[in-house]
Amino acid sequence: MILDVLQIPHPFLKARAHLVQPDHAGLQTFIDDMVETLYHHPRCVGLAATQVGKPWRLIIVDAARAPKEGTRHGRIILLNPWIVRHAGPRLLREGCLSVPHYTGNVLRAYAVEIHGKDRAGNAVEIKADGFEAVVFQHELDHLDGKLFLDRVASLETDVFRRKKYY
Repeated sequence: MILDVLQIPHPFLKARAHLVQPDHAGLQTFIDDMVETLYHHPRCVGLAATQVGKPWRLIIVDAARAPKEGTRHGRIILLNPWIVRHAGPRLLREGCLSVPHYTGNVLRAYAVEIHGKDRAGNAVEIKADGFEAVVFQHELDHLDGKLFLDRVASLETDVFRRKKYY
């Protein structure tokens, strides 16, 4: 089932998510619905549970959908993810399904190491760089109630009206 993606100014987008266990009632079906929702939206490379109305620390990333530089692990489903290491700041333009009419310049780490659990509860460690590292950071921000708009240096000079809609 394709889920509705919340958009600003929905207050749920500013809420912090809480830990979730693989055996939580309805979680596995919800993960399948999130995957379907991500692939339903062209050019979408990541989705956080908070964007579709659940307060769970759950993200899905598939940066391989975009022809950008960096690692390309394909589809990754992570429960309770966190960044354990980051390196090398870089400025990059970001967009978001929850902020559909704007993009913005955001300073992010070039490389990250992420730890979490897969949908079965097995420990996962991922090293990502380039565009994929940015996607992980963007999705983890959602779990902490942050949007890319919260990370821009200036709303006047670093936020742009989207020229191309998808």
